[in-house]
Amino acid sequence: METLIACAALLLFGYGLVSARLDRTPITAAMIFVAVGLILGPVGLDLFVVEMNSEVVKFIATITLMLILFTDASLIDLKRLRQEYWIPLRLLAIGLPLTMALGYFIAVAFFPGVSLWMLAAMAFILSPTDAALGQAVVTSDQVPVKVRDSIGIESGLNDGIALPAIMACMAALTAQAGTTMDLGYWLTFGAKQIAFGPVVGAAVGWGGGVLIDHAVKRDWMEPVFQRLASIALAIVSYALAEQLGGNGFIAAFFGGLLLGTRTPIVRERLQEFGEAEGQQLCLLVFFIFGMVLVPAVREYWDWTILCYALLSLTVIRMLPVALSLVGGKLGGVTVGFIAWFGPRGIASILYLLIFVSEVGAKGHERLLSVIVLTVLLSVFIHGLSAVPLSNWYGGYCKRA
Repeated sequence: METLIACAALLLFGYGLVSARLDRTPITAAMIFVAVGLILGPVGLDLFVVEMNSEVVKFIATITLMLILFTDASLIDLKRLRQEYWIPLRLLAIGLPLTMALGYFIAVAFFPGVSLWMLAAMAFILSPTDAALGQAVVTSDQVPVKVRDSIGIESGLNDGIALPAIMACMAALTAQAGTTMDLGYWLTFGAKQIAFGPVVGAAVGWGGGVLIDHAVKRDWMEPVFQRLASIALAIVSYALAEQLGGNGFIAAFFGGLLLGTRTPIVRERLQEFGEAEGQQLCLLVFFIFGMVLVPAVREYWDWTILCYALLSLTVIRMLPVALSLVGGKLGGVTVGFIAWFGPRGIASILYLLIFVSEVGAKGHERLLSVIVLTVLLSVFIHGLSAVPLSNWYGGYCKRA
């Protein structure tokens, strides 16, 4: 394990040395980390073998998802979102539910005889997007600010919004796998998970932010500890909610969403540190994805799974987006551009890992392989298309 950790650290360091140069090419960090994971794992040189449900993988997935949910939510200005960002609001309020529903009904048609809860879990896990896989889109000066902000905000929020539905499916599958089916117990369990998580997270995020502001105004708190507070509040939100019977991930999301600090420089420090640590952990997860998840499920891939994966990246994503933006006067090219850049990435991987740790992979391998193949295709297809399509779209906007 020490050698594996050293390889991951060396890869992170090496990529960092040339990261600025690679940012100007179609090659993304996710593509490199997945590819190296594939090369070092059983698919390639077979130097390392790590189980999908190992404690190390579960721990990394839990910490990463917790921090990402908290940090992404803390970046959202709720007041500004209501007033200015009608595009991401439509994408989240209309497009995301339609994506989840369409993914589910197509899955029912593609995979008959499979538990409907499992089909729903698969479709819901594949519904969040990951703008980082097309980083050029959200950073390019060629793309209008309104469009790139919309794609970034949608990606930042849809993983947290989809989370309760995913957790509900996991609870139902756990109940089905049990020897007894006490409906009252599971209804109570589900209600506590969904109700306590937001309440605990909101209380910790708001209260922690107020305390930070109080300490900073009195010059009690060093800047380094202001940065570290993002991790601390995310962990406290998660742990306290879990202790009280709520869902820790939902709590982490609401902790960031309702972060109580109002001092701009403090909020910026919290977010910068959370983003930096989150990026490091995300790249480690992509490394694990290539090394562990792809080898674990590749034997289940067939033409049906490939077709569903491609539909997930096209029709299941693009049709709901187009419907959600009807009447917005954006034009077909802009709608198509936003619809295409809905990559499936880190959120889907992390939810899959959490699913395996909570529900287990046995009996669900084929549908879990759908998620893995969809993400694998997305990492390379969206990554390679981000730079050329951003340049083309930028030129189109200038001519229009």
